[in-house]
Amino acid sequence: MHDRLYLIIEILSILVISYFIVLNGIYLLQGFFAYRLLKQHTRRLRSVDFNMADSRECLPPVTLLVPSYNEETTCQEMITYLKELDYPDFEVIMINDGSQDATLEILKRELKLEAALHVNPAKLRTQPVHEVYRSTVDPRFWVVDKENGGKADALNAGINYCRTPFFCAMDADTVLEPDALIRIVYPFLEERHTIAVGGIIRILNGCSIKGNRVAHVSLPKNFWAQLQILEYLRAFLAGRMSWNLLGGSLIVSGAFGMFRHSAVMEAGGYDVETVGEDMELVTRLHRMYLESDRPYLIRFVPDPVAWTQCPERLVDLYHQRERWQRGLVQTVWKHKRMLGNPRYGEVGLVTYPYFFFLEMLGPPIEFLGYALFFILLLMGQVFWGFAIALALVSFGLGMIVSLMSLALGEMNIRRFNNRRDLWTLIGCAFLENIFFRQFLNVCRSWALITAMKGSKSWGRIQRKRFEENTNPWPVDRHIDEFERV
Repeated sequence: MHDRLYLIIEILSILVISYFIVLNGIYLLQGFFAYRLLKQHTRRLRSVDFNMADSRECLPPVTLLVPSYNEETTCQEMITYLKELDYPDFEVIMINDGSQDATLEILKRELKLEAALHVNPAKLRTQPVHEVYRSTVDPRFWVVDKENGGKADALNAGINYCRTPFFCAMDADTVLEPDALIRIVYPFLEERHTIAVGGIIRILNGCSIKGNRVAHVSLPKNFWAQLQILEYLRAFLAGRMSWNLLGGSLIVSGAFGMFRHSAVMEAGGYDVETVGEDMELVTRLHRMYLESDRPYLIRFVPDPVAWTQCPERLVDLYHQRERWQRGLVQTVWKHKRMLGNPRYGEVGLVTYPYFFFLEMLGPPIEFLGYALFFILLLMGQVFWGFAIALALVSFGLGMIVSLMSLALGEMNIRRFNNRRDLWTLIGCAFLENIFFRQFLNVCRSWALITAMKGSKSWGRIQRKRFEENTNPWPVDRHIDEFERV
């Protein structure tokens, strides 16, 4: 019995160590490829002047879709920022998804809305639309007032009213840089087979906003927000940049992504049955084009920047990451037919297995490793070889990956001019791998259980106002993001 227990422990130890080696090894490879791709992208951009009149004349009209549920905190400032976007021809459709606060009243007041006749082909089924409004002070702004149906349903309603060949899906708490639309639409002009493009998301907490742009970038004072900066850099620059080599990532962030309208309509719009509607749509687009043997491109570009608020309380962070992971589990399981299927090319043979084994099943394996270590520690039976190996491949490689992500971020968009901020982030690269990563692992492991239970909850997070200083004041209530009714 004793020998059998040791054999089980040895097998589990090998499994856990192998997982960490593979995961962090892939992160390092992604960082290497991302470095080369970023250099190529930077050289290519030097030949493009986005301000030239000739370049701007060929830009297609686009529509921004802004689903909003209980957004009275940010919607007024959001309107101001959107008005100042540097793009020659765009419309904004703000979808009020049955808000229970003063969101619609603020939109009516700020935009001077009046009821308008706007043809809705209703090709995508959504919850009933009560009224469509148009601004009398800025005709580019439309507001669709509808019954609550969730974020995916709100986006589908906006797509129904979209009249342009491209639309940009974004969150109501996101600030786009003035040239973000020009930069994110450019890949569609470079390659006519492009159907979706994602931009980079950076953390707004701690930054100063003046006019319609982030005027000064500094670290947030909140420790949890500081740790998330490295995480975002790793996910976008090291991760999604490198997936361009294999036909694109399975994720275009719901906070900032441009899509070809006709492709999304053909795919059937967003799936209202998942909380990961952004990932599910992109995965379905991959599958649709690969099954019909049609050329297509789904890309990530690192220079269009969107700034978003990140959670500053652990409870809010838990709700956000549990929901993100639950959406990933729902999507990966729904499209499991792609796993290792040569019909789907590199996406099915490389990209999808990565998300299936390392992103979906990986967190429980990682949790098992930490649990195994502490159980052996309490029993006084620690295998020091296992402990040292775990420290090297988990904490050691993890720290190297975090520092690599910071270096990529500084190479791509050098924004942290304060040396103290950089040293703080270097310290975060160490602390992130000691306990923050373990906390997120618990959130993601629990999401596997909630996904199996069929949970569709969006959770509750605390929002803040946009501010022209580094310390926005908190709102003394919680906001349910697109709570289903």
